[in-house]
Amino acid sequence: MPADRDGDEARPRKRTHRGAEESRVRSRGERPRHSQRLSASRAMLSAMQQLKDLLGKAPESVSAVRPTDDGWEAEVEVLEIERIPDTTSVMASYRVTLDAGGELMAYERIRRYTRAQIDRRA
Repeated sequence: MPADRDGDEARPRKRTHRGAEESRVRSRGERPRHSQRLSASRAMLSAMQQLKDLLGKAPESVSAVRPTDDGWEAEVEVLEIERIPDTTSVMASYRVTLDAGGELMAYERIRRYTRAQIDRRA
């Protein structure tokens, strides 16, 4: 073996294939680990972009974003039906579930309302 700068013998590097670890992890029923979790702001942007791609409508805002054990969950507000005056336009809230890498795993419409409507708190 060749010596490194300190004169010690260098150990050969063990080569592994990423897929090999993923298949080993799956065989034990575990989820593969992601090297780094997305930040909340990147999760919001990812949720908005992917929902836009699916619905064909640009989201107007993200009203909530929260971490989950598996990634992120966001609530995204989308203009569904544009009307005049604007206060009568129909909006919708979508719950978007992302994995730790920011990929959309699920979405569902959880609420429809007019733009002028406000929530009543009990």
